[in-house]
Amino acid sequence: MKLAKPSFVALLCMAAGTAQAQFAVPDAARVEKIADGLHVVMGVGGNIALSSGADGVLIVDDDMPPVAEKISAAIATVTDQPVDMVLNTHWHFDHTGGNQFFAEQGALIVAHDNVRARMAVDQVSRLTNGVTKASPKIALPVVTFDNQISFHLNGQTIRAEHVKRPAHTDGDAIIYFTEANVVHMGDNFFNGLYPVVDISAGGTADGMLAAIDAALARVDADTVIIPGHGPVSDREGLRQFRSMLDTVNQRIRALVAQGKTADEVVAAKPTAEYDEKWAWEFMPAERWTRLMYDSAVEAIAMENN
Repeated sequence: MKLAKPSFVALLCMAAGTAQAQFAVPDAARVEKIADGLHVVMGVGGNIALSSGADGVLIVDDDMPPVAEKISAAIATVTDQPVDMVLNTHWHFDHTGGNQFFAEQGALIVAHDNVRARMAVDQVSRLTNGVTKASPKIALPVVTFDNQISFHLNGQTIRAEHVKRPAHTDGDAIIYFTEANVVHMGDNFFNGLYPVVDISAGGTADGMLAAIDAALARVDADTVIIPGHGPVSDREGLRQFRSMLDTVNQRIRALVAQGKTADEVVAAKPTAEYDEKWAWEFMPAERWTRLMYDSAVEAIAMENN
């Protein structure tokens, strides 16, 4: 069954970094229970994990600014407690856009060191030539970490681990809910979609593959895996995404090593058998091929230095 693709306009706003752009705000965010005390909230941006219970409320990511109130209303259908902590998987504003809203209500914002560093200054995207303006001080993470940080809440050990090499960005964290056997991959997993590799923020396809491999080594057939975008999945779904990403990456790396230009790589159609399932309006085959070409060029150059 072909997965429904997300709103083009919403994701275009995300990738372009234009938080002020207009798009249709849904009437309500969708809430899905995945374990006792754990839910996923889906608005228009990145998927949100919600841990609630006697110890308080922690959310992983918080969508875009225009839907913050919808996200808050969705959380209120699960718990009447305020959000105590927000844990950002990376800096992109479709995952951090609600930081200001929740911080103004008293939530503590937590993220990797590089997330705060990037949010504190303007960011320019090579993919879109868009500019994400620096976030206001109140939206910045107050607590930052280098390699990992753990929270012990609601009967869960919630461990955020920075990936060992730049992946989707240079500040990615994968979140493990140990006792519940749940993992939030952030944008190192786009379920049913060609992913965004943010080269401007240090991201590489090779790094994304390494991050996925590290997660796959720790999950089992019963693990619930929350992607950054797309439906909640499992180990097999993550494996399928990895297989597609690795195959295309290896093909394009080989063509780059042969000295092929970007136009020649596009003409070779290295993604052909994947396009029907994985391509979407913002990331059609040619655009994704060029993005993967740029990733391969940079990776090979670094290896040769």
